[in-house]
Amino acid sequence: MAHTKQRRENMTALMFIGVGLFLFTVFIFYPQVKNVYMAFTNYNIMPGSENRFVGFENFKSMFATGGTFGNSDSFMLALRNSVLAVLVTVPGQLILGLVIAIMIDRVSHGRLFYKVMLYIPVISSWVVVSILFKYLFQDTKGSLINYYLLKLNLISHPVAWLQNTWTASAVIWALCIWKGVGWVIIIYNAAIQTLPKELYEVSYLEGANPIQRFFYITLPLLKKTTIYVVVQLTIGAFGIMIQVMLITAGGPMGTTETLNSYMYSKAFTEFQFGYSSAVSLVMGAVVIGTTLLQRKLMREEK
Repeated sequence: MAHTKQRRENMTALMFIGVGLFLFTVFIFYPQVKNVYMAFTNYNIMPGSENRFVGFENFKSMFATGGTFGNSDSFMLALRNSVLAVLVTVPGQLILGLVIAIMIDRVSHGRLFYKVMLYIPVISSWVVVSILFKYLFQDTKGSLINYYLLKLNLISHPVAWLQNTWTASAVIWALCIWKGVGWVIIIYNAAIQTLPKELYEVSYLEGANPIQRFFYITLPLLKKTTIYVVVQLTIGAFGIMIQVMLITAGGPMGTTETLNSYMYSKAFTEFQFGYSSAVSLVMGAVVIGTTLLQRKLMREEK
């Protein structure tokens, strides 16, 4: 009887494990293996077509001029834009989120209201807010941004925000900061509430001013939270794609492409699936490296 019950429990467990293993194999493991295979071939999606093995040629094309597809310049431009997005949006969200989280922690009433209102952009659709920002920054004098800048006499004629590489990139970065800062606020606000209050009481009695308490107590105690936030924001910044596709479509002349949008364009516009798969592997290496760095820093903290 006990043996039968044990066997029934084992079968039930295997059923749950089997479903999970099947889903993992079909939707994660097989696509990853196929992606690695495609990265080393001149892959063609047409049935019966030859998928010629090209070795590391796809990877060479990213970094060396004169590769098989001649993609070096465009890849380096997309890589530059992704790195700049990280360097601008991560500190922007981090600093702004921390400051606002501290301000919310110090108010006596309405904390929940402020957090809910600031978190609304986080749960909003990327498609909706991207289209919204596109219309806000149109190059006509009737667009909201140009209208108020003209009204305040800060500019003499409408700015073509989306027709210039750097202003278009600035619009994308501003959208990322605006939409993501609410998440940073929630994470930091939760961490701040767990900090030992007695340290602040002692520092106050010792005559420390608010700035000293911030730099010598708050920031050191939030180190683990900051590491986590930085890693997550960095991964998110490398994943920028929808914003570029809907606001600038990579323009002008592909100068606002990021790695994700560049990879998508190469795969589904130019049908260079092998090269696009190689780009995705490079991006994966960046994400894995960032995660390993996080673990290393967390171990050192412990």
